[in-house]
Amino acid sequence: MTSVRDHERDEGSPRWGRTGSRDRGRGDETPEERADRRWGDLLQELRVAQTGVQILFGFLLTVVFQQRFTDLSDTDRHIYTVTVVLGAATVGALVGPVALHRILTGLRLKPETVLLASRLTVLGLVLLLCTMVSSLLLVLRLAARDTWAAVLVGVVATWFMLCWFMVPLWARHRGNPEEDD
Repeated sequence: MTSVRDHERDEGSPRWGRTGSRDRGRGDETPEERADRRWGDLLQELRVAQTGVQILFGFLLTVVFQQRFTDLSDTDRHIYTVTVVLGAATVGALVGPVALHRILTGLRLKPETVLLASRLTVLGLVLLLCTMVSSLLLVLRLAARDTWAAVLVGVVATWFMLCWFMVPLWARHRGNPEEDD
């Protein structure tokens, strides 16, 4: 019995290259070319994430200087402290690939650099999720009742996980589970 993928391969679907694997127009790509392409893709993604994270972190740093900060409860101050530390860790993880690239440039380690930078980026996204959840918890505790705030934060955290992790992992699995890109 043939699968849909076998049928597409046999039918000469444009999704399949000469070698029988998905090439998406890159069937003759060398490992170095692939690393260069993946690095360029990663840099584009990081530019988007870094800008938002740096704005959020800058805002978080100013909160402590606001007059109402002294009115926060001890719990809210602890949440704020955790949020700032998470924000700093997020910036570190999302700027880390730039430092990694700079230090490893010229050592012919591009595939390894891309892999490590990709992992740092995923870690940065996890930390960003935690920073966003913590920020929302702090703000919503001031705007709504604690229970309602917790429910709203849970809904938003679930939404972020769905958009940032579950949908991409589902698409990866559905699209081509054999490819490790």
